[in-house]
Amino acid sequence: MLLILGMSIVTYLPRFLPLYLLTKMEIPEIVVAWLRYVPVAVLSALIMPGILTVDKQLAVTLSNPYLLASILAIFVAYRTKNMMLTVSIGMVAVLVWHAYI
Repeated sequence: MLLILGMSIVTYLPRFLPLYLLTKMEIPEIVVAWLRYVPVAVLSALIMPGILTVDKQLAVTLSNPYLLASILAIFVAYRTKNMMLTVSIGMVAVLVWHAYI
């Protein structure tokens, strides 16, 4: 029981303390504007390695199905603004590539 209590404290404190401390502070507008880019940067850092690598090798060519599917998905997202359609088209593109090519 002590181990579970200790693990919950160690997990909870790093999340609670910044939240508690930052609610009492006035954050400058420039910092708030800068923080708006963090989710996009993190998402890009998570997605791009999966798109640009095939078999753990950098593959920025037209033979990379993930790159082609992502280009198609970007086009669909731009035209339709529909997340479900974009993801579905990207997945179908990769499946078709692997099934027929």
